[in-house]
Amino acid sequence: MASESPANRLPGAGETARRGETPGTRRGGLGVLLAAATGGLLVLSLGAGGDGLDAVPAGGGLTVHDETSRAFGQHAPGLALRELRRFTIGNRLFNTNWVTAPASVRSLDGLGPYFNRVSCSACHVRDGRGRPPDGPDAPMMSMLVRLSVPGPGGDPVPHPVYGDQLHDRAVQGLAPEGRAAVTWEAVAPFVYPDGREVPLRRPRLAVVDLADGPLGPDAMLSPRVANAVFGLGLLEAVPEADLLARTDPDDADGDGVSGRINRVWDHDAGAWAPGRFGWKANQPSLRQQAAAAMAGDIGVTSEHFAGGNFTAAQTAAAALPDGRDEEGVEFSRRQLDRLTFYLQTLAVPAQRGAADPRVRRGARLFNAAGCTTCHTPVQRTGPAAAHRELANQTFAPYTDLLLHDMGEGLADGRPDGRASGREWRTPPLWGLGLQQRVNGHGFLLHDGRARTAEEAVLWHGGEAAGARDRFAGWPADDRAALLAFLHAL
Repeated sequence: MASESPANRLPGAGETARRGETPGTRRGGLGVLLAAATGGLLVLSLGAGGDGLDAVPAGGGLTVHDETSRAFGQHAPGLALRELRRFTIGNRLFNTNWVTAPASVRSLDGLGPYFNRVSCSACHVRDGRGRPPDGPDAPMMSMLVRLSVPGPGGDPVPHPVYGDQLHDRAVQGLAPEGRAAVTWEAVAPFVYPDGREVPLRRPRLAVVDLADGPLGPDAMLSPRVANAVFGLGLLEAVPEADLLARTDPDDADGDGVSGRINRVWDHDAGAWAPGRFGWKANQPSLRQQAAAAMAGDIGVTSEHFAGGNFTAAQTAAAALPDGRDEEGVEFSRRQLDRLTFYLQTLAVPAQRGAADPRVRRGARLFNAAGCTTCHTPVQRTGPAAAHRELANQTFAPYTDLLLHDMGEGLADGRPDGRASGREWRTPPLWGLGLQQRVNGHGFLLHDGRARTAEEAVLWHGGEAAGARDRFAGWPADDRAALLAFLHAL
């Protein structure tokens, strides 16, 4: 893992927000123009006290008003009875505990041979965000470890023995691949100009109990906690042209922020497509994301990933029986369709606190700091969405879906497709304030190192260093207002 902590030396930036200046608004300040459903223009202004909080519902037409522990698991409003049945079946598949298929009954579900968890919901509890383990002896639960080694030309390829993911569980008669032991190391606290200190930590990862020999010196590892899964159908339906319009790979405008698309292979389209899902945007669609998770996390094959989650070197795993049907897969096309529909039509909880003056001030400060350059407040889906409920929706996810260099402090050193070892996809911020209620924790960032939203902000580096430094240079009440806004999302 990276050894650099966020910088503590800050430029003078405390007056930016008070003057109402909005650096870095070219790709997504709240003062943006968006085509409305009527074909006109929707203007979200930050001038004269405007902050956009009342203008666009968090999930557009997929917004629900639910602040309970089930807030992330609601279906999109207005689903027809037939669609509700599909959603319910998908929900059941998401929560199914998969089992091992005996050789005598090959039609049963085929868990493994290697796996991390036995269901989707085991990582994405209540459709929300996962958490890291507390210490080296704690189970990973809703965290996994990606693996790779340098291939030809330096491009990453799966580990020749252990593949692209470390599996800490296996079916009976087979040893797990290994176990990740995570210890938490304190780094130098972040010191604000007013003297207040914020303790920070980072994970140290060791792989132990390896079943098939050492990983080798070239192995690259990246711990990842599970993302929340609500609202993803809207993100999938944002037109590629809109994503491209926000890219600036060479920083042509000189604002210090780039933004790139991770081009990945789309199995359904048979072509390269923009990556949208995963911490490094390594999956192009929800269907492929779901199939990849079934194969990698649970060991259940589908038409996209029919080869099993073991390598040629793992001959004992290859010799075990599985639950493949006559088409050679364990998860049918119909089942994958239902699971994909479920993910596409999960609703988005509404933002809260729009009447709170501190929240409204925090929204303006969020823009003034330059956070909206990457955490784009408003997106719009196109007319060719997968389902009618998703088409032509204006919504507020606070992401541009692009890759950004977040600095050495957050780097995992493991490329993924075209994403470098320092780049991460901008995560959406919707539902942030409900995470504690739904998932019982406040851990953030790809490896869960941040215990609060404030810590997550302070870990921002690279392209986000300017926004972090502006935030850090403000008086305490301004910083508190921005954090109050985040918790209202």
